[in-house]
Amino acid sequence: MAAAGACSADMHATAAKTELNEILPLRVLFLQEFNRQFINNAFHERGWADSYLLAIDGVTVGYGSIQGREIKDRDTIFEFYVIPAFRNYSSQLFRELIAAADAKYIECQSNDMQLSAMLYEFSASVDSKVVLFEDHVVTDHVIPGAVLRHGGQENWTYKPSEKAGEYVLELGGEIVATAGFLLHYNKPFADLWMEVREDHRRQGLGSFALQEVKKECYLAGRVPAARCNMKNPASRATLIRAGMRVCGFLLIGQLN
Repeated sequence: MAAAGACSADMHATAAKTELNEILPLRVLFLQEFNRQFINNAFHERGWADSYLLAIDGVTVGYGSIQGREIKDRDTIFEFYVIPAFRNYSSQLFRELIAAADAKYIECQSNDMQLSAMLYEFSASVDSKVVLFEDHVVTDHVIPGAVLRHGGQENWTYKPSEKAGEYVLELGGEIVATAGFLLHYNKPFADLWMEVREDHRRQGLGSFALQEVKKECYLAGRVPAARCNMKNPASRATLIRAGMRVCGFLLIGQLN
């Protein structure tokens, strides 16, 4: 058997561009093994990714995916999966993927063990701007008079900076926050978000809203997850107070 990360003299590694449907069975294995929210999951269905089959001596053993909204900008590896029996050839397969796709960067979650290993092996520098969260504990925050309900536009007293969510938080007859969960992630995970009206911040309303949205998320058959910018300590504190915990970081590295 060859040493880890190198093919023996009679083993040949290749990476070849393919169609999305060719990698879907392997993506099922990847997401099952990963078993966490994969924040770039929708890139495939939105047409923002190219797919490559990885092979040893013509036998498919994994796949890689390159992201970019425009085809000419697709230079970042964001998925890399090799089936267990061939992981000792991961480094060689990754080199072939880099060459075939002319990749310049790697973007991965730190809790993705396979791609993280390649990131630190092949990158000259690694940086992160996004913190990832998973559900951790059940909280029981109570705010007298605060009610989370399905929302609409009928009683808005302010315009959210981004969008109105499926749920609104009402306090004293006024809508003071909006919240929801996004479903374009790998099942069963969903992405929590909320926004509190500026004049009602620092009162615990954000954590209360997320606490209640978490319940709705589970009732919808989804597992809550979330993320925030590393330079946003207020959002990070709000998520933690709502029972979430840090489970990783979104990493970016430039290839050597």
